Amino acid sequence: MEFSANQIADLVGGRVEGNPEVKVSNLSKIEEGQPGTLSFLANPQYIPFIYKTNASIVIVNEDFVPEEKLNSTLIKVPDAYQAFARLLEMYNQMQHTRSGIEDQSFVSSSASIGKDCYVGAFTYIGENVKIGDNTKIYPGCFIGDNTQVGKDCLIFSGTKIYADCRIGESVTLHSGVVVGGDGFGFAPNNNSYDKVAQIGNVIIEDHVEVGSNTTIDRATLGSTIIRQGVKLDNLIQIAHNVEIGENTVIAAQTGVAGSTKIGKNCMIGGQVGIIGHLNIGNDVKIAAQSGIGNNIKDGEIVQGSPAFGLREYKKSYVYFRKLAQLAEDIDNLKKQMQSLQQ
Repeated sequence: MEFSANQIADLVGGRVEGNPEVKVSNLSKIEEGQPGTLSFLANPQYIPFIYKTNASIVIVNEDFVPEEKLNSTLIKVPDAYQAFARLLEMYNQMQHTRSGIEDQSFVSSSASIGKDCYVGAFTYIGENVKIGDNTKIYPGCFIGDNTQVGKDCLIFSGTKIYADCRIGESVTLHSGVVVGGDGFGFAPNNNSYDKVAQIGNVIIEDHVEVGSNTTIDRATLGSTIIRQGVKLDNLIQIAHNVEIGENTVIAAQTGVAGSTKIGKNCMIGGQVGIIGHLNIGNDVKIAAQSGIGNNIKDGEIVQGSPAFGLREYKKSYVYFRKLAQLAEDIDNLKKQMQSLQQ
């Protein structure tokens, strides 16, 4: 589809400077802009590219004043990055307008599928499943018995949702996500382990996004809960009975062990390990590759393994780097003291 500068300006509440009828049909980075594409300029470091780009339309901040002649039509808005992000979301939604149930998929006769839904080929939808309006389930997915999926969800190819789970509205599950697999529960029995049945479920609230190949285990009893607005990166492990508070974001390769409670508005870096049965407060920030073995209070910023306060960590790191020299200095002092004593 093609859009004119005037149409785009109306969508983002902007003002056109240049040819209002110029049209675009694709998006581009400003340094790689080609004719017929729309780009944006938000970071001052990229200003030199606006004089070289071939993008037909560029969204800029209201206060941008060109110092050289431009080849592009400008759309001026209060916040260029925010406006372009809004357009990206609109473009993304246009890519998911398909509907209907494709051949070679299986939908149980007891399942309920809402309006304008899409079910791709080789997808299995079990008994008593309820799918909300406008949800898109791409090929090769599995939705287990008694599961509920809200409206406006995107479930990408290869996702598996086990029985009895609850998925809210406007949830995105990327390829390879597994929701509701068994928690890691085993009881020692002499020289072996007996499996402890995991009979709970997973609840994912509204506006959650889960990255590719992330796994969220079902509870032993009760529910593993992902609160609304949570964003999980790729390759994350969430264990049984964990609860993650609203609007918390977690980066890739992090693991959260069983029954740990994480507060709201937390930011957790990549490759963080959190042991089980902890309480992580609200507004906590955990630096990448930290190991968390104790409870963390509201608002704390921690780093290291085992993790401790960020300011203390940075002070200590100065000495970590000089540890070999410090050890040598101590040995020399010992020798001097021994010599004096003799």
